[in-house]
Amino acid sequence: MAATPIAVVTGASSGIGAATARTLAAEGFRVVLTARRKDRIEALAAELTEAGHQATAYALDVTDRAAVDEFATAFRSLAVLVNNAGGALGADPVATGDPADWRQMYETNVIGTLNVTQALLPALTASGDGTIVILSSTAALSAYEGGGGYVAAKHGEHVLAETLRLEIVGTPVRVIEVAPGMVRTEEFATTRFRGDTEKAAKVYAGVDAPLTAEDVADTIGWAVTRPSHVNIDLLVVRPRAQASNTKVHRTL
Repeated sequence: MAATPIAVVTGASSGIGAATARTLAAEGFRVVLTARRKDRIEALAAELTEAGHQATAYALDVTDRAAVDEFATAFRSLAVLVNNAGGALGADPVATGDPADWRQMYETNVIGTLNVTQALLPALTASGDGTIVILSSTAALSAYEGGGGYVAAKHGEHVLAETLRLEIVGTPVRVIEVAPGMVRTEEFATTRFRGDTEKAAKVYAGVDAPLTAEDVADTIGWAVTRPSHVNIDLLVVRPRAQASNTKVHRTL
């Protein structure tokens, strides 16, 4: 009997990461949930196990390279890596943006993705049929005012995916980039505005049906389960009400 394929999901404590873990578990993967918040991923692992799936929680900060390397020693073979850990901080213009915020966004979104991808690439290759998913953003493809630091980080993540795909062509590993637009989750905008729920709510004010974490997870699940020879290089997904990063239909 073939072993159950393993999928690692970073940033699995909430939002898109947690929804992706649920989706991949339902697709038959044994999911390994990583995030800094141990209690959250342990609760999700328990939920999935109770539902009859296979799930393990592992507390991990993707910016800690030594910890990531230690984590990677657990895997001889790996089917899927979903690089979801990331996030945005602040909405200040370039002229007044906090360099510390920019640095943290770059470390989490770009260096974190680099750390985990480098550490797990041997196991993905050894599987003979590996898939790397990099969750970027429409911010990776076009700029918007007040988003300079996040846009720069997500552009970096996009180029990481593009370059990696060029460099490992001919190996049994796919590189898939999923770039969501406006997604309403419980934490993304609130974290960006440092707990200011009023500012966070304004991001989605008047928008008919922003994307949900489950919408994006469904997209990731679809991309990952395509036949092995099919690579979804880049998939941009937005709500119908959003035509671009700066063109959103609102009913106020």
